Amino acid sequence: MADEQQPAAEPTKPKEEKGSLVEKIQALGQTGVPDMGQTNIHCMTVVGQIEGHMQLPPQNKTTKYEHMIPQLVAVEQNPKIEGLLIILNTVGGDVEAGLALSEMIASISKPTVTLVLGGGHSIGVPIATAANYSYIAQTATMTIHPVRLTGLVIGVPQTFEYLDKMQDRVINFVTHHSSITEDKFKELMFSKGNLTRDIGTNVIGTDAVEYGLINEVGGIGQALKKLNQLIDEQKSSEVVQ
Repeated sequence: MADEQQPAAEPTKPKEEKGSLVEKIQALGQTGVPDMGQTNIHCMTVVGQIEGHMQLPPQNKTTKYEHMIPQLVAVEQNPKIEGLLIILNTVGGDVEAGLALSEMIASISKPTVTLVLGGGHSIGVPIATAANYSYIAQTATMTIHPVRLTGLVIGVPQTFEYLDKMQDRVINFVTHHSSITEDKFKELMFSKGNLTRDIGTNVIGTDAVEYGLINEVGGIGQALKKLNQLIDEQKSSEVVQ
């Protein structure tokens, strides 16, 4: 008697494909993720609090500078990446870590654009101004205030001198990478009455452009259009040379 024909088994997805699908759901909450492998633009986000030398509590949303630095190096080295878009929604954080990221962004040889969404506060201000061109959403804000330390501080003159020099580094970077004057930036930084029980200023989107901190009010569409324009200009200049 002939063996009965067994029904064909349904094709199963490879374990790697299943694992990748689960990872996408866990990380992004969706299964359909745009393919970023073919793009010539790399997007980086600076969200929450910028974590530097001190590890923040696990419940804090953070951007770790030791994660950002290798990405910036990879952007500079990878010939397939022609431009860098940095999106910010940060409350600030470690001053030295923020300045380190700002210096790296400013020194990248490829076109760079920053976009402030929600907020680019405190040490997020130098990062926002570090690119070749910057945008800010109309409802976004930037908080400008003096450098401060939290926790135990040794009450000696050297501590004040250290903070003062660090503050000068921030002021010099912002004024050299934006159109705002040093006097205006210091005026906003040391203004009284704008922040509750503190000194400093909350600058809203259009005001940030008016003061010269940010180049233009806009969103993701304008930022990508500008970045592609800068990429084309750089290619044209390389051909001429």
